[in-house]
Amino acid sequence: MSHLDDSLRYFDRAARTMDLTANIERLLVTPARRLQVEVAIVMDDGHVEVFEGFRVQHNDARGPFKGGLRYHPHVDLDEAVSLASLMTWKTAVVGVPFGGAKGGIKVDPRTLSAGELERLTRKFVDKIHLVIGPDVDIPAPDVNTNSQTMAWIMDQFSRYHGFQPGVVTGKPVALHGSLGRDAATGRGVALCTKWALEDMGRSVDGATVAMQGFGNVGSWAARILAGWGAKLVAVGDHAAYLEDDSGFNAEALTAHVATSPERSIKGFAGTPTTVEALFAKNVDVLIPAALGGVLTADNADTVRAKLVVEGANGPTTPDAHDKLVSQGVVVVPDILANAGGVTVSYFEWVQNTQRYYWDEEEVNTRLERVMRKAYDEVRRVARHRDLDLRTAAFVIAIREVGKATVLRGI
Repeated sequence: MSHLDDSLRYFDRAARTMDLTANIERLLVTPARRLQVEVAIVMDDGHVEVFEGFRVQHNDARGPFKGGLRYHPHVDLDEAVSLASLMTWKTAVVGVPFGGAKGGIKVDPRTLSAGELERLTRKFVDKIHLVIGPDVDIPAPDVNTNSQTMAWIMDQFSRYHGFQPGVVTGKPVALHGSLGRDAATGRGVALCTKWALEDMGRSVDGATVAMQGFGNVGSWAARILAGWGAKLVAVGDHAAYLEDDSGFNAEALTAHVATSPERSIKGFAGTPTTVEALFAKNVDVLIPAALGGVLTADNADTVRAKLVVEGANGPTTPDAHDKLVSQGVVVVPDILANAGGVTVSYFEWVQNTQRYYWDEEEVNTRLERVMRKAYDEVRRVARHRDLDLRTAAFVIAIREVGKATVLRGI
């Protein structure tokens, strides 16, 4: 099944527990706009290359569209539709006034020079600038994009529309970004891990963690959890999988990745292992923080962790989710666990609008307050209605988006 099929199954499962009309269901699952563009640039050697770009705007009943841009060879329209819908539910779960969007460019950025990446990004903005903006659709970093990408987008958009720092979030702090934004998604994952362990009668201090993915989200989550006493004993990324039962030094591992030509954990001290062994590792917590669809019906039975916290978007298929829940595994879903990023993106957007900026302590305090409220509400609904956390989160999101849709009218 595709990512879109998976997200629709999760939506449908929650909708079945609610009193939704067929009309409302149809409105909530249908994207407002699907845009596909051709992005042609001159490469460094003089030849012209054409790339496919996408932007899907799912729902804006609760506020402007909001969602990341990813540069990856597997980006396509179906994936963008699925991830845009997840952003709609994610913003609703944590209560920030945005809708959902997603997009990107079908490209392997590792094959492009810095100059080619900049030209590609600016040309993409040329194609989509009429359908984005601080009050319309606000992109953000995602897989293989970063604060530099957002700086190029802001600058190119401003050439058409004047100075508009709020057109994107995740910008460099020197260009009106927010302190705390870089760590925000990983911080949210770490907070949800801590709270879920406490609900299970465990302390984060001494808990063992296996993590797939050690990019921005994984590395920050690992460092924050390590600061609370957790122990990262298995980790993997696109180039290597390693384990060390004595625990990796998360700060040293992050520094290694930053200087690695492959931007990978490859070459760091540890025992080589496999993705299959990482998922089956006997740990307290498993954090999939890479790409979607990695926990499937084929490998869910091997998971020995009693807590899965989804740092990535859509890492668990519905069949795998069912198996995990039936095995007594607590799954903190992506639309809650990794919502720290969009929460601080909202803070950045607010600061851009006000032209007044907060210190990092205030950002982190506000983030924890928002995430704690959302986590407690998801847990309350799950217990009250005898649901797993994912279904409970979808129930809350559908309720809020449906309410806004009805109030605004058709």
